[in-house]
Amino acid sequence: MQLKEIDVRPVTHQEYAHYHKLMQHHHYLGSAHPVGETLHYVAIWRTQWIALLSFSSAALKCAPRDQWIGWRYRHQFDRLNLVTNNSRFLILPQWHIPNAATRILSLCQRRLQADWLRYFHHPLLLLETFVDPQHFHGTIYRAANWILLGSTKGFRRANSQGYQSNASPKLVFVYALQRNTQHLLSQSYLKPAYQCGTPKLMLTASQMNALPAFFKSIPDPRRTQGKRHRLETILAIATGAILCGRVGYKGIAEWAQSLSQDARARFQCYYKQERYHAPSEYIIRDTLIRVKPDALDQALRHWSEQYSAADESLAIDGKTMRSAIDNEGKQVHIMSAIGHETLNCYTQKKS
Repeated sequence: MQLKEIDVRPVTHQEYAHYHKLMQHHHYLGSAHPVGETLHYVAIWRTQWIALLSFSSAALKCAPRDQWIGWRYRHQFDRLNLVTNNSRFLILPQWHIPNAATRILSLCQRRLQADWLRYFHHPLLLLETFVDPQHFHGTIYRAANWILLGSTKGFRRANSQGYQSNASPKLVFVYALQRNTQHLLSQSYLKPAYQCGTPKLMLTASQMNALPAFFKSIPDPRRTQGKRHRLETILAIATGAILCGRVGYKGIAEWAQSLSQDARARFQCYYKQERYHAPSEYIIRDTLIRVKPDALDQALRHWSEQYSAADESLAIDGKTMRSAIDNEGKQVHIMSAIGHETLNCYTQKKS
């Protein structure tokens, strides 16, 4: 066999059944069920299938990888889609030929970025894989210039039950598809070309706990009657939502409703019948349009002064917060201008 005659391409929809049958029969882990964005590849030599590969969603947590990248927790959640895991690599029987596996992996590495962009409409920056040292030594990955970062702690994901001890640590290998991969993934702001959909940044528990205190000095413009949610809670949730990429009243309200009970407790949400309740879209809108922009801007500047030095993406103020585009194409600013043009936009949408 001439190695240069080997070709690699994605498996077609019509070939999925055959692919999974071969993987289930020959791979010691069986056929992997697709997790998130997944691409299956087949290596072919003169029309014959000689190897199968799968690339799927990256691990949510992997200490060696996360330390190597250097990204913060709140950025990691939003950027995992730029990482993919080589979850399966199978050389079919009778095709265990010297250097063939490395050649096949290299061919995949060359075309993965273009294929990912074609199928999922966003770029890819990093490949990862886990190798069980009880079965393999990672020779293929070493030969293809992957970097060995260390070992996992021996846990595996168990669906909704979280992580369970697996008693079998895996070797962690990564392959950067660009020279500046670490910088791109760890920087405070992700370049637009690498963003996919609405940002999904996350706040830490300590940041959630700290936010309400920055708004306690702001006078509450609402009537005393009927108030359930504290002013500082509403402003803290709105700020947290915008820091995490949400735009407009609806986006803020959806983020608020998605908060867990622990997160709602950190924001000091209204507590009744053994549950914390997040403010509704109406309450958020009605409150934000009444708060004085100058007082809000001052509170937000204090937040930025304390937190942005360590993390630039936490910088925020009332005039330059994440901007939104209304139906008429006008640029408006959340918070300081939310009671003006954005309110008109909201009313128009309701009418």
